[in-house]
Amino acid sequence: MNRKFDVVVVGAGNAALCAALAAREGGASVAVLEVAPEEESGGNTRFTAGAMRVVYNGVDDLSRLMPDLSQEEKDRTDFGQYTADNFFDDIGRVTQYRTSPELSELLVNRSFPTLLWMREKGVRFAPIYGRQAFKIDGRFKFWGGLTVEAWGGGPGLVEALTAACRRSGIEIIHECRAERLVRVDDAVTGVAVRHGGRTFTIDARAVVLAAGGFQANPEWRTRYLGAGWDLAKVRGTRFNQGDGLRMALEIGAAACGNWSGCHAVGWERNAPDYGDLAVGDNFQKHSYPFGIMINGQGRRFVDEGADFRNYTYAKYGRVILEQPGQFAWQIFDSKVSHLLRDEYRIKQVTKVTASSLEELVGKLDDVDAGRALAEINAYNDAVDVDVAFNPNVKDGRAARGLAVPKSNWANRLDQPPYEAYAVTCGITFTFGGLSIDGQSRVLDVARKPIPGLFAAGELVGGIFYFNYPGGSGLTSGAVFGRIAGTSAASLVAGVEVETAA
Repeated sequence: MNRKFDVVVVGAGNAALCAALAAREGGASVAVLEVAPEEESGGNTRFTAGAMRVVYNGVDDLSRLMPDLSQEEKDRTDFGQYTADNFFDDIGRVTQYRTSPELSELLVNRSFPTLLWMREKGVRFAPIYGRQAFKIDGRFKFWGGLTVEAWGGGPGLVEALTAACRRSGIEIIHECRAERLVRVDDAVTGVAVRHGGRTFTIDARAVVLAAGGFQANPEWRTRYLGAGWDLAKVRGTRFNQGDGLRMALEIGAAACGNWSGCHAVGWERNAPDYGDLAVGDNFQKHSYPFGIMINGQGRRFVDEGADFRNYTYAKYGRVILEQPGQFAWQIFDSKVSHLLRDEYRIKQVTKVTASSLEELVGKLDDVDAGRALAEINAYNDAVDVDVAFNPNVKDGRAARGLAVPKSNWANRLDQPPYEAYAVTCGITFTFGGLSIDGQSRVLDVARKPIPGLFAAGELVGGIFYFNYPGGSGLTSGAVFGRIAGTSAASLVAGVEVETAA
């Protein structure tokens, strides 16, 4: 095994592999260090559904990303557009305008060219018909600003990027744990690793950290996110323990962003503690806008219709974790059962059905049935049935006058059979991370670049706060992975790199 490279990338998910490809494209010799065995490689990316939020100004732009988009698909679909202004508005709104202006500008403006670049590397994209479009009057209409996914979801994305790396001559070393950054004077000059039962140093002229957040580390979750977070399920890889963050902080890197925040969703209550590759992302339960959620006390506790699920699902996991027993039940009737996403139809699901509401609440484990029935009846009485139901827009069909109103998509639960699904909190990734500049250089506490050190992906801080727009995590990883790899190769070549958005 070679122990000297121009660029070493720590991690092997979407951000890391994009960084490796960009560095190799810049002429550098590149190694990718992956702590997981090959069958589990790919970090959190392998566990995602593969959605990527991207700016596009119409179907012609989408055709460039998806050249196999057929004329029949174009004719039967209203793809609309998702402009840069739309993306800026969404990321600003859901992060309460705390997002870094510099980093969010790069994310938005480079989203489309980065996906085009990925397409050139062999990544295929497809429209998200099954999860982001409803058929109304014979035509599909996309909603929530999210239209594109990687072919084959997260596993397909990892496989495509890994194949591209291998074609490019990039060495991928599995079961190789990065333990410490090597620093000579001011500059990072390599990584101390443990591989095959031995500890040694891999020399590099630049290192890119892209090893994910700390969501798989219950001690760190409790330390930074707060009490109770050790009880959350982990949606993805068990290997994201915060090692990349720890190594950078140990040499004086600046922490940045929302360290007490994370992406956390409604997740199958009885799912395993860590992600299961056989099930992938299907433990998620994201159709709650079309029903209601009840906690163990029989109470609704959140506005299920506050916004499209793309803009609420990443924060509602925290709210579920805060409920008694860290769980809730999502309840639907037959009027909307056809709208439930495919994840509700897997075998590994905690589900009850009933022909009456009285029967249903009696089947909800750990729930006060009497209070739950009263809550459902009060909700039913509050629904404004004079407003038309439309799942493609925020329809204003509300349930008002309640302690917790429902702002959109409110339907009375009155048409059996009824269905209920038990959910808990599933944590995806953490929002706190390292401070970087527009070249993806890691900054120290004096806000100066640490020579030779770059970062991308989930361990970058300052982009997401409190919440995030669905699909922007993978896009962020790709955008900043490409920037980090390009910057690292430029450092090796002694060339200045363009930083403008």
